[in-house]
Amino acid sequence: MTKHRVTFLPADITVEVDDGTSILDAALTHHIELEHNCGGNCACSTCHIIVREGMEYLTERSEEEEDQLEDADGLTKTSRLGCQAKISGPIVVLIPA
Repeated sequence: MTKHRVTFLPADITVEVDDGTSILDAALTHHIELEHNCGGNCACSTCHIIVREGMEYLTERSEEEEDQLEDADGLTKTSRLGCQAKISGPIVVLIPA
């Protein structure tokens, strides 16, 4: 299976994950703290991340994700929910404070 590099900021930790892994699963598998109050079911916005590089290597936002993102603090054009964004290439993401 193809592996992709994911860099988590501000910790500056880079990990490798399988194609199709969600950002949340990538973080949890590698013991990187990323809140996820709903357990990754797209029912809250606590796993909000900001994509710094590689937006083109993530699955498209669904309407459900866009609705949940409206409740995220510090929303940007490149905001995503870690539970919904699946990886298909190298990315750099910021976990907001």
